[in-house]
Amino acid sequence: MVRLNLFLLALLTVCALGLVTSQHKARKLFAEAEREQERARTLEVEFGQLQLEASTWATHTRVAHIATQVLRMRAPDAKRIRIVTREVPGEGRRQ
Repeated sequence: MVRLNLFLLALLTVCALGLVTSQHKARKLFAEAEREQERARTLEVEFGQLQLEASTWATHTRVAHIATQVLRMRAPDAKRIRIVTREVPGEGRRQ
C-alpha cells in the first residue's frame, strides 16, 4: 500500500508540474499575442497617416505649384500644340 501511495504521489507531482508549465506557456503566449495586436493597431494607424501624406503630396494643386514655381514649367502656346493620332496595325490611315 505504501508503494502505491508513493507512486500516486510521484504521479501527482509530475502532473502538477506539467499543469504549471502549460499554464505558464499559455500566459506567455497570451501576452505575446496582446503585444502583437497592439503592434498591428499601431501599424494600421501609421499606414493611414502615410496614405494621407501620399495623397497630399500627389494633389493637383501641389504638383502644379512645383511645376510652375520650382521647375519653371509653363503650358505651351496654342500654336505649338499638335494632336497625334495612333495608327493601329492592320488598319489604313484614318481620314
